[in-house]
This record gives sequence, C-alpha cells and structure tokens, in this order.
Amino acid sequence: MKSMYTDEIYSILSDNIRNYIKRVNNLDKLQEIRIRAGKPLILNVADKELILDYIVSIEDLRIVIQRISNYSIYAYEEEIKQGFITINGGHRVGLCGKFVIENNKVKTLKNAASINIRISREVKGCSDRVIPYILNHGNICNTIIISPPKCGKTTILRDISRNISNGINTINLAGKKVCVIDERSEIAACCNGIPQLEVGLRTDVMDNCPKSEGIMMAIRSMSPEVIICDEIGTHADMESILSALSCGVNLITTMHGDSLQDLYSRLVFKDIINNHVFKRAVIMSNKRGVGTIEGVYDFSNDKFIWGNGND
Repeated sequence: MKSMYTDEIYSILSDNIRNYIKRVNNLDKLQEIRIRAGKPLILNVADKELILDYIVSIEDLRIVIQRISNYSIYAYEEEIKQGFITINGGHRVGLCGKFVIENNKVKTLKNAASINIRISREVKGCSDRVIPYILNHGNICNTIIISPPKCGKTTILRDISRNISNGINTINLAGKKVCVIDERSEIAACCNGIPQLEVGLRTDVMDNCPKSEGIMMAIRSMSPEVIICDEIGTHADMESILSALSCGVNLITTMHGDSLQDLYSRLVFKDIINNHVFKRAVIMSNKRGVGTIEGVYDFSNDKFIWGNGND
C-alpha cells in the first residue's frame, strides 16, 4: 500500500489482519477491506475480489471498532446513525451488526458483526478537461453530472470544487467562494468536521447535512458564489435549488443516470427543466474505465459541445 494510505488504514486494524493484508500484491490499488466475524477476510483490489485464508475473529472486529471511535463508540453516535464513521484521510468505515434503537431510530451500535473499509483517494486534475466547458466568459454555468454508480462522478465533482475554488490562471478562472453540501460525507470526506480531501482554499463544507436544508443555510450564512452537492433526486432538493438560483448562486450537482434522457424522464426534475436551471450536462460512464467522460451538453443550444454522450 502506498505510504500516504498505510498509516491511516493500518493504524485501525488488528495485528493479524494487518499482517495478512501486507502479503497482498498491488495494494496501491486497494479499494475495500471487508471484515466479517467468522468469515474470510476479503479485499477488493483493482475491481477484483481477493478472499484471503484468514478467518476474522470477534477480537479483530472489537479492535477496529475501538480504534475508529477512539475507544468511545458513544461519542460517534451521530455518525453511526448514518451507518459509517469517517477516519483520518477520508476513508469510510461502514458498520453492520446489532444496533440500539430508540424512538424507532438508530441510536448506536451495540455489537459489530461486519465492517467495510472503503479506501478514499483523490484524483487531482481529473476535471481539468471539463472545466472549460462549464464556463461562460469566466462565469460558472449551472451544471449537472449524469452518471451510473461507481463511474467517478463524486471524484470529478470534488476536483471541480478544488479547481473552481482555487482558480485556474491559464483559462482566466478567478477563484470563487464555494460551499459544498456534503450530505453523505463523500465529497470532502470530513473527519470531525474538517475536510480530509482537497476541495479548494475558498471552500466551506456543510458535512452530514441534508441538501434541502444545507443549500439555504449556506446562502444565509456563507454567501457562496457556487454551491456543490451530490446526487439530487427529491422534491425538497428541487425546491432548494430553485430558491438558491433566485438568490444568484450557481450550482454544480450530480444525479444517477445513464444518459441525458434520464433527466427528462423523471417527474421529480420537471420544475428544474421547465425553469431551465441547468446550462450544461456532463455525461459519464465506465466504458473506457472509471471516470470516462462521454460528452458535455449545452442546454442553451440543444447540442453536445464535446463528445456525443454515448461514444
């Protein structure tokens, strides 16, 4: 495993698990570590599943839980309600087992039975090709990124935030104030409220905050020029987006879909389509690997200005 990830991941593992993982090749491409009580340790490396000949013990799970929670699981009840804890480096640790329920809602985790550690990596520069196409005379166009799951849309969204926030002199893009509404802690991967991944020097993050509330909170409190959020899809999201645009704030967001047609075919998007909210759409796939950009569509001229969306 590359040194930039070694300490962060190894520090939360038991000695037995750590020693078995160290024997695996290509750990620089490690994506997931699956730890299940009484089951073999399983790794996902470069999109391939590796089942190791080590059976996970209850003690292994106990050690991981203690270390990710700094030996106080109750201090992380809010994170556990979401089903995961984010550790230093932005790595996400998903939790399953016996939960404590209070008032029909998850309160905390009582006994852990399985853990999924998802390795977080930045791909700086992955949005460089896209940025010029979502600009109009130096201004940010309201943009939606349409992509199936696991095709890199959150990764490119994060890098767009970094580029817009820092600015790019070569294309005369001045740095802008950005607010990221990070409902599932995936864009900035905050740990204790502090972004672990680079989202830009002029960027503020509302971590673990519902988009429908966070968008308006950001406008009232942070005066952003651009709001970035991931995976819109509810009527509440649409109402907040329309309110934000009426305040003169630009928006960059994503949605699950295979093509531009998915935007038009879903009733929940009717209002933002009728109000001509978006000026650009970035279409992604994994046809040529994760992060494949099929095209950029200009809603104003009803045509692709780069690619054709279905190469």
